[in-house]
Amino acid sequence: MGASRKPGPRSGAAPRRAVVERKTAETAITVSLDLDGTGTTRVATSMPFLDHMLTVMGKHGLLDLTVRASGDLDVDCHHTVEDLGIVLGQALKRALGDKSGIRRFGAAAVPMDETLARATIDLSGRPYLVYRVPLTARKIQTFDTDLVEHFFEAVAVHAGLTVHLEVPYGKNAHHMLEAGFKAFGRALEQATRLDPRVAGVPSSKGRLE
Repeated sequence: MGASRKPGPRSGAAPRRAVVERKTAETAITVSLDLDGTGTTRVATSMPFLDHMLTVMGKHGLLDLTVRASGDLDVDCHHTVEDLGIVLGQALKRALGDKSGIRRFGAAAVPMDETLARATIDLSGRPYLVYRVPLTARKIQTFDTDLVEHFFEAVAVHAGLTVHLEVPYGKNAHHMLEAGFKAFGRALEQATRLDPRVAGVPSSKGRLE
């Protein structure tokens, strides 16, 4: 059997893409997102570890993702990481439109050597993050690993997602975070996927917000 491919937009449907810019006194961020992509990424945040995490998220989530971010990294990485989560969340929400025809729920488990990560997503419109990642290191090179939780919280709030991200076991902090980003990408791909059997918005209320 041949490899399955991610279905593109329905015939006549608007492209599920968005470009969002945010500029403050602390950061300047632009995110371009295509939900029906092939995993092509171009990421530049001046934080190599975060660049790598966003790249694997896009690759395994089949997202075409371009990120340009600059900020007051001489002060702290916090502003740039959190603002990037805000902008990515806003781009995701805009690209989804009214969420008509999507599967809505997605779940993925990703192993990486000694580590297992699980991500479960509901495009509910109700932002909530459960983050259970007992990291074994506070820093990876110069990157503060605690900032990853703030990143996902900002994405969840501004995209309107319910996200459960957990690593039940693992030893290497890099593996734990990388498996988590991959799992999130794969779960997001499932949740945003268009299903021809879904008529309208997948909610008994008739709307997701």
